[in-house]
Amino acid sequence: MALQPAAGARDLNPREVDGNRWLCDQLADVYRRWGYAEVAPPLVERLETLEAGGGIRDRDLVRLASDEPLGLRPEMTASIARAACTRLASRPRPLRLWSSGAVFRSALNDVGQPRLDERLQSGVELLGADASQALVADAELLRLLLACLRQLQITAAHQPTLLLGHHGILSALLDQVPAQQRLATRQALINFDPLALAELEFPGHQRQGLQQLLRLRGDTKAVLYQLEQLLGPSSLLEQLAGTLSSVADVASQQGVRLQLDPSFQPHFDLYDGLVLKLVCQGSVAPVALANGGRYDALVARFGGAAGGMGFSFDVEAIRDLIGTDASAPQRPAATLVAYSASSQLSEALDQLEALHREGTRAELLQSPCTTRSAAEAIAAERGCAACHWVGS
Repeated sequence: MALQPAAGARDLNPREVDGNRWLCDQLADVYRRWGYAEVAPPLVERLETLEAGGGIRDRDLVRLASDEPLGLRPEMTASIARAACTRLASRPRPLRLWSSGAVFRSALNDVGQPRLDERLQSGVELLGADASQALVADAELLRLLLACLRQLQITAAHQPTLLLGHHGILSALLDQVPAQQRLATRQALINFDPLALAELEFPGHQRQGLQQLLRLRGDTKAVLYQLEQLLGPSSLLEQLAGTLSSVADVASQQGVRLQLDPSFQPHFDLYDGLVLKLVCQGSVAPVALANGGRYDALVARFGGAAGGMGFSFDVEAIRDLIGTDASAPQRPAATLVAYSASSQLSEALDQLEALHREGTRAELLQSPCTTRSAAEAIAAERGCAACHWVGS
């Protein structure tokens, strides 16, 4: 019999479980205050839904052996967008929804063999805002993200950076590249691969501009200015500037650095507007805590008339960053109910339930204990707050 979980799956100890639950509860409190309602998308979906119209690669999906093509969800946005456009289609827009639960992705280990990657995710989706409301929706989601950080007490000490990009702006920049080279150029920029970019054939001035674009990231105002020089007057840049303006002061007050990177795109290619990634400095390396963006085209694939925007937190990455002592308040110690003889088991159980009715955490000693002092010694050894003795 196998004694280890599947590669990529984890056994969590009680303290880790408490930490995960506390973090999810803290996030849920914020979501509810902002008017978001909880939904529970299915763990298993049709592959057609999970692939999100090609936004999620087949190699990222965990397939199931079944009569129809099914898999485990690698994220929850596609499932929630599907439900919003079908079962929730009659509800007033915009829809404000949140969810939490496990997601599963396929990955490769160090020797190139497939493994399961299980994560606990908590996030929100704002669906149904039309194009004229995109700035408002984007600004709301970014301010909600910052509110979540305040709730979790992630501060300047964690060196948080909110990395922002925009799919539309990247596409506008790539429109200046010959059509046959746009895909390769896009991949080189997204992967920050100067060698791949150097191998592409461009006129000298265009190559210089793309190399400049590869390095273009940092302070939002400075990057916006450079983009204006490259693209000229643009409604996309005006909208992005408005979104950044709506969050800049609050982010500064919380010690969150805003970084604009026109070539940034998340791992999943779900998005066609604003994209985001929240990164903090861990003990050894940077840690990604949240990802998200605008996905109007995904909603349209499910028959929706207006778009969507959302983000999700990697709950266990947050727990590892701030530690279980900060993310899981210590449980009150239990009272041990002990008894001296088997004939007193029923009375001991009555006492146990009486303590429970009073709101006291209590547990039963499984074997009789002949003396009170011996029972108290066992209670002390187990870290109990007190010992309730049933005996002569």
